[in-house]
Parts: sequence; C-alpha cells; structure tokens
Amino acid sequence: MFRCCVAAAAGGMARTLRPLSPASRGRAAAVLQCHHLRCPSRSLTSSGVPGKAGSNLLLYLIVGGTVTGTGAYVYKTLKENKERFTSRVTTITTRSQENESSPSAPGAHPEVPSHVPFLLIGGGTAAFAAARSIRARDPGARVLIVSEDPALPYMRPPLSKELWFSDDPDVTESLRFKQWNGKERSIYFQPPSFYVPVGDLLSIENGGVAVLSGKKVVHMDVRGNTVKLSDGTQISYDKCLIATGGSPRNLPAIERAGKDVQQRLTLFRKIEDFKRLEKISREVKSITIIGGGFLGSELACALGRRARTRGLEVIQLFPENGNMGKVLPEYLSNWTTEKVRREGVNVLPNAVVKSVSVSGSRLMIKLKDGRKVETDHIVAAVGLEPNVELAKSAGLEVDSDFGGFRVNAELQARSNIWVAGDAACFYDIKLGRRRVEHHDHAVVSGRLAGENMTGAAKPYWHQSMFWSDLGPNVGYEAIGLVDSSLPTVGVFAKATAKDTPRSATEQSGTGIRSESETEAEASEVHIAPSVSATPQVPKEGEDYGKGVIFYLRDKVVVGIVLWNIFNRMPIARKIIKDGEEHDDLNEVAKLFNIHED
Repeated sequence: MFRCCVAAAAGGMARTLRPLSPASRGRAAAVLQCHHLRCPSRSLTSSGVPGKAGSNLLLYLIVGGTVTGTGAYVYKTLKENKERFTSRVTTITTRSQENESSPSAPGAHPEVPSHVPFLLIGGGTAAFAAARSIRARDPGARVLIVSEDPALPYMRPPLSKELWFSDDPDVTESLRFKQWNGKERSIYFQPPSFYVPVGDLLSIENGGVAVLSGKKVVHMDVRGNTVKLSDGTQISYDKCLIATGGSPRNLPAIERAGKDVQQRLTLFRKIEDFKRLEKISREVKSITIIGGGFLGSELACALGRRARTRGLEVIQLFPENGNMGKVLPEYLSNWTTEKVRREGVNVLPNAVVKSVSVSGSRLMIKLKDGRKVETDHIVAAVGLEPNVELAKSAGLEVDSDFGGFRVNAELQARSNIWVAGDAACFYDIKLGRRRVEHHDHAVVSGRLAGENMTGAAKPYWHQSMFWSDLGPNVGYEAIGLVDSSLPTVGVFAKATAKDTPRSATEQSGTGIRSESETEAEASEVHIAPSVSATPQVPKEGEDYGKGVIFYLRDKVVVGIVLWNIFNRMPIARKIIKDGEEHDDLNEVAKLFNIHED
C-alpha cells in the first residue's frame, strides 16, 4: 500500500508539472491537491506474532524509519516543485492581468467594437440630432458616433455670438455663456455622463450613444458595409449616416503666401479656433477679418466690442458693397455696414485681396485697387467647403452645382446610407435642389435621417431657418432663398424695446431660437383683399427698426427675412410653402404684427 502511494504521488507530480493550457491555469490550486497525499485512513501498526514482542519492535522501527525518511523526501520534493509551480502561475497570471487592464489605462485608446447597428460619421449638430432621434424611436439602439473633432458634440452658433460677450475670464475653458436673456448654459448638447464608453456600447443594458473622438473615417466600402478609420481600425455597420459637415475655405492669395502668413491665420470653425482667436485678441494690436457674410460680420461685431475696451484695432474687408451684401438688399446691407462701424470696426467694402506677405513684424495685405492694409492677424471667413472625401471610395454622387452628397427626398444616398447637415444636397419640393449650411437645417435634417434610419420613410419637406445677431440689440431670422440678386419688397415699422434678440430669447427661453420653432408652421394664413399700391422701397438713411423683406421669383415669395422680428417663423414657413402670388405684400406683412407697439 505504501509503494502504491509513492508511485501514485510520482505519477501525479509528473502530471502536475506538465505545461498548462490557458484554460487550466485557473485550476492550478485544484491540481496541487493530489488525492494520493491524503493521510492514510488505516493505521500502519500490526498486532505481530504472539510471544515475539522484541522482533516486532525492531520491525516497527525499521519500517517506521523507512516510511518517515521516504515521506520526508517526497514531502520536500513536492513542496519545492509546488513553490516553483506557484511562482510560475503567479507570473503568468500577473502578466495576463496587466495585458487585460492595459486598454483602460489612462491615455490608452478605448476598445472599438468591430460592428455596430448604427454608425454616424461626424460629431456635429446633425449627427447628435440623428442619435437622439434614433434613440427616441428605438430606446435600446446602440449608436456609435465617429468624430474627427476631439470634443463631444456641441453647438457652433455661440462660437461667433454669445461667447464673445461673456464677462467670465475663464470662458475659453468653461465654454459656458449667458444667452441674451441672461440664462446660462453650456455649449455642449449633453454632459459626458450622457454618453456610454465606446468599449461598453455593445454590452451595456438598453444600449446608448458612444462617441469615438479624434478619429477620422478615411475609407468606406458600401457593398461590404464597412468603414476604415485613420488608424486602420475597421468597423462594420447595419445603417450609416454621413454627417461630415464642411471645412472653412481659404483665399488663394493666402494659400500662396507661405508658412509665415499661415501661422498668423485663423480659419474659424471649431472650439479650438475660438480659443485661439480669443487668446490672440488679447495679445495683438490689430486683427483683420476677410469676409462680409454671416460669420465675418458676427465676428467683426464681437471683436469690435474689444476694440473699445482694450484698444484692439478691428478691420473687416470684403468684395461686396456692404455687409451681407449677397443676402440683404442694398439699402439694408448699407445700413448694416454702418451698424458694424458703430461697433468700432473699420469696414472696407469693395476690397479684393491680391496678395498677403510678411512686412517686418506685421502682415501686409495688398488689395487689387492698390490699397494696403497692415495687420497682426487675419481671420478668413469666406465660406464653407462640404467634406465629401468619402464619395470616391464609397462611389456616392456629389452635386456638381452645389457640392455635397446628392440624396433623395428621404435623405438617402443608398439603401442603408443617409446624409444630413452641411454635406447633404437635397431636393426641395418648392425651391429645387439645395444645400444649406445653417444650424436649424442640421437639427432638422439630422433628426429626420435618424427617424428614417429606424424605418419612418418620411420625406424632407422642412423649410429651415437661420439667424444672425449683430450683438444683443440687432438681429434677423430668415427662411427660403434669400439672395440679394432677387427682386425684394421690404415693409418696415418703428421698433420697440421688445424688438431685439435679447427680447426674443426671453420669450422663447433659448438662445438657439430655432429649437423653439424648428418645425412649426401656421395652419392658416388669411390675407385681407386690398387695392393698395405696390410697397415703396425704403429710402436711403431710414432707420430700419423692424420689418419684413420678401424675396420674389416669378412674383412668388421664395424667401423672407424678418428684421428684428422674432418668433414669427411659422407664418413665414407657411407663406413659402403655399407658393402663391400676392397682389399686396403690405397686407402679407401685417401677418407678422409689425405695427404692434
């Protein structure tokens, strides 16, 4: 029996010390508990032969010594092997735990799922609106947003409006601002707690929205339903939204100027651009804004405020006759230019940039008419180029006239691919094919794309609005085709204290005014018959306190600007949707209550 125990122990040891498979490492403790090493269940003593006690005693001593010596040897051998084995298992386990913990270590890249049901390319307003819409219709949906921007989804309008009027010295870090009505909010749509970690997206109960920041989709395989990221990662999807937005254009004259000029240039678009320009505005003596559109004029007024308080020189130059000359009729454009000048801005209209160079410690801008402008920093606000790089690998059509991905009425580019926001070129049933670059369009098109990605099959009929504020006291909202080359009719009245952007936010409760009326439309529009003559064009120099500007094409209203008139967009939307001819636009203007005190 003793021999059997030793043999069994030796055999067990041989089995114990063989290399372990990964599956058996966790069972190491159980392997060491060999059943052959248990205490014997019966005593090794014997009653011996009667009458021969001495011989029996000697036999006991010999057998006992042998057993004790052999047992000690076996015990020592087993103990040493067990210690070596335990040390080896501990080493392997430690390495395994280190490897498993490394993906979640600080600074490491999060685990990226290889497949997601809903993939949204782009992290702007349209993508966030789509994610929220998908989750509203499918509460268990798992949505992954892949964003080149390092920040979580945020709203862009305050970057050129309210943030500049903040009294908070740390506004570039907090990114919180007071709306014109005094209420404070963050630029971000939702706090970080709203989103789920990327690595947990597929496992977390009830799904959620995850954001993979700082990553760019560089290739799209439409047939294989996969995309490739800039770091080589591949992700497959069931349904995909392209909401890549656009990139700010630059001037050819600046592009040719070289690195020294480029280092003193801001192409304003993102949070980082706001932070950088805000810092620069505290350090330099002169900033020149090139561009007279929405963004250029808003930034000019914002920086003009600092021109009065800090001695900063702010110059704005553009090729048109006046601010927003491509949008507003000439008389209103000229009035707006004077308003911007009163904000402390040196406005130079009819200015076309010929070249830009470094002259000493400053920049020299030469204009085609011979004028020269010296400055320390340039902000180029000359339009947006839709990001359509994926069109080539995906085989998607890009519109040759307006740019952007061509989509159908449901914002589809393919059966399981949708496009929304700045990058979408859609067909407007009233105004023809268009591409719109405004916040409200991003909200509504993103939301509709999200609905259609969950089976709604709804067409895009919405007439998006946009707005621009030249500070807290002058602003306008617009809808449809607002092109200064079209015939216009303006009807104006004296403004009151309620007719300002500040008052508008007090009534609507939000500085992002489109959020409160984004899809609203008046149910009926009743226009009284009249025999009045055609409205007269306002005279130069008049104070345009508030009013309505109608844009006409073939005698039909196709665009409307509400100048210092707010919260009336549903009426404007209904007028454009009806597409009727109106004999007297004075009567139509009364629908907006412009003569209220």
